[in-house]
Amino acid sequence: MGDYLQVLPILLRGLDITLYVLLGSVVVGYLIAFIAGFGRLSANPFIRKFTVVYVEVFRGTSLIVQLFWFYFVLPGLLGLELTNFQSGLLAGILGIGFNYGAYMSEVVRGAILAVPHGQYEAATALNMSRFERMRLVVFPQAVRMMLPEFGNYLIQMLKATSLVYMISLADMTYEAGLFQSTNISMTIPIYTMLLVVYFILALPLIGLTKWFERIASRGVASE
Repeated sequence: MGDYLQVLPILLRGLDITLYVLLGSVVVGYLIAFIAGFGRLSANPFIRKFTVVYVEVFRGTSLIVQLFWFYFVLPGLLGLELTNFQSGLLAGILGIGFNYGAYMSEVVRGAILAVPHGQYEAATALNMSRFERMRLVVFPQAVRMMLPEFGNYLIQMLKATSLVYMISLADMTYEAGLFQSTNISMTIPIYTMLLVVYFILALPLIGLTKWFERIASRGVASE
């Protein structure tokens, strides 16, 4: 037990990086999800096709490769002079955010399309504009259907933060690997404790997901 307690403070040195990347990627991911989700439903063919390309590229390529691209290529393309830490943090947030945003955009699109057509007709009969139909009738029902999937992706993004050690960010996985490289005999307590810490971090997210599911289970208005 002493070995496990000895390892814990070492892992927690990287906790702030893990949380920074998680919070940043959640904001970027959900924002991108709604933008791309509505883009897929746009009446403008250019916006619709551009969104399709984005979604397919980010769903069809590896998250690790995307992290490397944001870390090594993007600063050069934009002419940014960043420190390794700034470049790594930017790459971690954008890589995870854009990757999961692509997946979640399909959740947004599917939820909006799943709202019964009768709801559109009823709103039209009440002389609502297209914007009012979306804001007051369709969107609130669609959001309720999105919630359980959004909760699941939140947990997925937490787990994905463990990849940012590959772009030089000293998160918990990085600290675990660094300590293990000079303390081979501690391998079992190091990675067991790392597993436990990630699970503890996921617990409130799991609770949030179940809360989302309870809200969604209250039902959606039907035709």
